[in-house]
Amino acid sequence: MLRPLLFLCTIMALTGAAEVDICTVTGPAVIDFQGRFAPVTDRCVYSMLSDPSAGLEVFATFRERRRRDVSFLDSVTLKLQDPAVQFHLEQGGRVQVNDTQLNLSSSGQKLHSVWISKDKTGVMANVTTSNHTVYLFFDGSTAQIHVETPVWSSAAGLCANASSISTQRLNHYSSSSCQIQYNDSIDTSINCSVITDHCNILKESPFSTCNPDVAPTPYINACSDTLCKYPSVDGVRCHFLWAYARACSLNSRASLGAWRPADCSSAEAFCQDKVCSDHEFCGETFSGGTGCLCRAVFAHDYRQSNTLSEPTVCRQNSGSITLIGCLLEEKGIDFSTLHLNNRSCRGEMDEQNHMVTFSFDSSNTCGTEITNNGSQITYKNTIRYQNSSDVITRQDQFYIDFSCQHSQPQTKVVAFNIKDSSVVVIVKSGEWNYSVAMKAYTDPGLTHAVDSTVGVVLNQKIWVELTTTGLDADVIAVETESCWATSRDSPSSQPRYDLIKNGCADPGDQTVQVEGNGEGTSNHFSFNMFQFTGSSGDVYLHCKLQLCVKQGNRCVPDCSGGSNRRRRSTGFGRAAVISLAWTQ
Repeated sequence: MLRPLLFLCTIMALTGAAEVDICTVTGPAVIDFQGRFAPVTDRCVYSMLSDPSAGLEVFATFRERRRRDVSFLDSVTLKLQDPAVQFHLEQGGRVQVNDTQLNLSSSGQKLHSVWISKDKTGVMANVTTSNHTVYLFFDGSTAQIHVETPVWSSAAGLCANASSISTQRLNHYSSSSCQIQYNDSIDTSINCSVITDHCNILKESPFSTCNPDVAPTPYINACSDTLCKYPSVDGVRCHFLWAYARACSLNSRASLGAWRPADCSSAEAFCQDKVCSDHEFCGETFSGGTGCLCRAVFAHDYRQSNTLSEPTVCRQNSGSITLIGCLLEEKGIDFSTLHLNNRSCRGEMDEQNHMVTFSFDSSNTCGTEITNNGSQITYKNTIRYQNSSDVITRQDQFYIDFSCQHSQPQTKVVAFNIKDSSVVVIVKSGEWNYSVAMKAYTDPGLTHAVDSTVGVVLNQKIWVELTTTGLDADVIAVETESCWATSRDSPSSQPRYDLIKNGCADPGDQTVQVEGNGEGTSNHFSFNMFQFTGSSGDVYLHCKLQLCVKQGNRCVPDCSGGSNRRRRSTGFGRAAVISLAWTQ
C-alpha cells in the first residue's frame, strides 16, 4: 500500500522475520511495543528507545501547536555513540546530520551505518548495531519505530515502557520552561461523542481484519484523548488512522488492502518540504493551504493584547515596526500587499524568523506625518493594504498606525553662584604695598558684575578682571602669569584645570581669551563656565600675578606660539595669588 512501508516489509521478509514490535508516537500519544498508551503532557524531550551497550538512542521532542496545553511530536533524533553522530528528523522532511543539512531522495544513502531515504510519505532510516536492527519512520507528525522481535531486554525508553514517562525525560536536551503546565479554555466546538465514534472506526472494516494482530484499543484511546481537547485540523483527525494502517502494513500477517478513507487525504507527509522557524509550526492556513503558523506559547501575549506586532522601535531620525509573520499567515494576510503611507515603502521579511519589518528614516520618510505641539514632536505612519482596485476590495481593510514621539530638546540649566562679587588681597612686595582685586562680569565691557544671587549657567561666558591699586602705572606693569581651577580651596589641590599658562591662554581650552596682560596695572580674561566631571561642588579659580618693571614692551607675553616665542623678562618681588570661587 505505502511504498516505504512495503520496502521495509520486503527487508523483513528477506531476513525471515515473521512479525515486528512497533512503537507509535503521534501527537502527544505514545503507544509502546507492548501496546500500552500514555500521553506526553509537557513540551520536553523524551527518550523513546535507548541501549547504552548498543550505542544507540532515539529521542523525541514534543512542542505545542495551536493550544498551549496539548503537546505534539515535533522532531525525532537518532543518536549513535560510535561514531558520535546525530540524525535529526524534523517537520517538512528536513534531516540534519549533526549540524549539516542533508539532501535526501527516494534512492537513499548510507551514512555512518545508517541507511536513510525520503519520499512523499516521509523519512525512513534504519540502523543495525550489536545484532539489533531498528527501523524509524517520521512524516512530520507521526513516528514509528519497529524492531525485529523479540525486543531485547536491555532496551529502555518510552517505547519499551510508555508508563515510565516520569523517568525518561531528557533534561539536558529540554528547555528550562518545558515542564510549565498551561490550561487553555475548553474548545466548545469539539463534540467528544462524535470524536469517539470517529476513532472507533479502527474496530470496523477494513481495520477489523488487522485487529487480531495489532490491537486497536491503544490507537482508539490515543485518538479520542487527543481529539476531545484539540481541534480536528492540520490532518490530525486522520493521523491515528494512518498510524494504525502503517502498523498493520508492517505486520506480515495483517492486510488492509488499498485503504483510503473518504475524509482522509493520501498518505503523503503533511507540509512536506515546508520550512518554518522555531516559534512556528506548519498547519492549515486561512485560505485552506498550508503555511507557517504561530505556536501557542509564543503567540499568547500577542493574542491577549490583540496585536500583530512588536512594539515600535524609535530612534532619533527613524522608526520601525515589526509584524509577526505567522500571525499574518493565520489571518490570511499577504505581507507583500501591505505598504506605508507611501506605497513604494513595503515590508521586508526576514527569511529565518518570518518577521516583517516596516521602517522610515530621514532619507526616506515614506509619507510619515510629522506634528509638533510645542513640547513633543510626533512621527506617525500607517501600514495599510495595497488595494488592487481604487473602486472595490474583497479583503478586510487593514490599518496599523504606529508613531514615535520625541520630546523637544531642552536645556538643563545648572546655575552657579559666584560666592563673592569681588575678592581683594593686600600684598607687600619689597618697597611696594598694593592690593589686588578679582571680579567677575557677564559682559565684555565689564559693566555688569555677576550677581551672586542670580548666578550663571554651565557654558555661559564670563569675564574676570584683575586690578591693582597702590602701584605706579608709569613704572610697574602687572602680568597674570597663570590661572587655574581646582575643586578644593587649596591652590595646590588636585584635580587642576589650567586656563592661563605662562601669561597666555592654555591651548587646551579654546574658550579662554586673555586681554591687556602685562600692559598696565590691570588686565582681564574670559572663559566659558564649567564644573569638574562627577562633581557638583565648589569650583575655585586661582590666579598668580607677577610685577614687572616697564621697559618698552618687555612685560607683555608673546602668545604667538612657535619656536620664536619671546622669553618674558623675569618679574620681581613676591608673586600674589588670588582666588575666586563659585558653587552650584
